[in-house]
Amino acid sequence: MYITQETKKELFKEHGGAEINTGSTEGQVALFTFRIKHLTDHLKGNKKDLVTRRALVRLVGKRRRLLDYLKEKDIERYRAIISKLKLRK
Repeated sequence: MYITQETKKELFKEHGGAEINTGSTEGQVALFTFRIKHLTDHLKGNKKDLVTRRALVRLVGKRRRLLDYLKEKDIERYRAIISKLKLRK
């Protein structure tokens, strides 16, 4: 599998504050971003893989909804995670 437990722990520790804080919005956005990058690389080589393309679109939508939620609740945390992950918006 492309994402290991250690990778997840590092992502949540770096962006969510702690390894066990898997429910934080920033941690979830970081995890979705990691998965989106992996799926994007996969689709570059497998252009006709429509199931993966659908999964990618769903992940992007989930990340967008989480970012919208974070933007409404705390604009400073939103700006921090956008700049840290180098996302456009």
